Amino acid sequence: MKPSDSLRAIRPIQRHLTTPSYRLIPARPAQAQAPLFASATTPVSPIRFSSTASSQPKESSKSTVDPTEVSHFNALASSWWDPVGPSRLLHLMNPLRHTFISRCRAASSSVSSNSNLRYLDIGCGGGIFAESAARLAHTASVTAIDPTPEVLKIAEAHKRRDPTLAAPGKLTYINTSIEDLPQPKTPQEGYDIVSLFEVLEHVNAPGPFLEHIMPHVKPGGWLVLSTISRTWTSWLVTNVMAEDVLGIVPKGTHDWAKYVNESELRDWFYGKPGWGELKTMGVMYVPGFGWKEVTGSEGWGNYFFAVRRAE
Repeated sequence: MKPSDSLRAIRPIQRHLTTPSYRLIPARPAQAQAPLFASATTPVSPIRFSSTASSQPKESSKSTVDPTEVSHFNALASSWWDPVGPSRLLHLMNPLRHTFISRCRAASSSVSSNSNLRYLDIGCGGGIFAESAARLAHTASVTAIDPTPEVLKIAEAHKRRDPTLAAPGKLTYINTSIEDLPQPKTPQEGYDIVSLFEVLEHVNAPGPFLEHIMPHVKPGGWLVLSTISRTWTSWLVTNVMAEDVLGIVPKGTHDWAKYVNESELRDWFYGKPGWGELKTMGVMYVPGFGWKEVTGSEGWGNYFFAVRRAE
């Protein structure tokens, strides 16, 4: 979907170029809640916020997974671990994922002092982040899930190349959606870090999707994600330049209408009891240099976002 198809019906985009790219956002009073993924400073969103039967995969009537997305990533499975292939940008982004998580941990003593962290990586794909997280000294276990079977076969095969990942429970892949993953019996049985990297822009209904994820974060833990703002700039960069002109991203990977603005996420979480600290970090891909942190870019391009569950 191109901006020209929908921008006539939405308000102008207000870019947040004066805010720092990495910041702690104080909680707002409950009465300041905003509608789901919408605010006065962001355009009316063309994305869907509730599941519809016509868009759900056959195997799960309650899933927010788009079956078209599953088919797309199935087709890319064999090239997932090629560092110069279609997933090149994901490989280059992985160090920044760990940088952002480290900053979140440092901001909360209960998590930063824990040397036996449990991770849940949602939409893990071929396991780029899951493997790297499992190798960290402070990691007790990583559970990685994805609804794409062919990609998970690649993840399992690549895992077997590293004997350090073979210990029982160290790295576990599960072919499932978050809706079908059993929820923790108690809050303390949740995960210290729940990651959602480059996934939110591929789901049908971000609100219900996040609602399914939140119970898996233990009190004091962090939900950490990365996604893309829905702006003219992001469309030019991700849909036109990356896919059509440069070809560094497989054509059809991005649907501009599914992008979610940082302000929409922030306002949505402000209305959720028990969720307090928020952090963001704007990033940009610079050809020849890789991904770089860029102040203010969360307002118009790629960004990291994290929210902590209160203890």
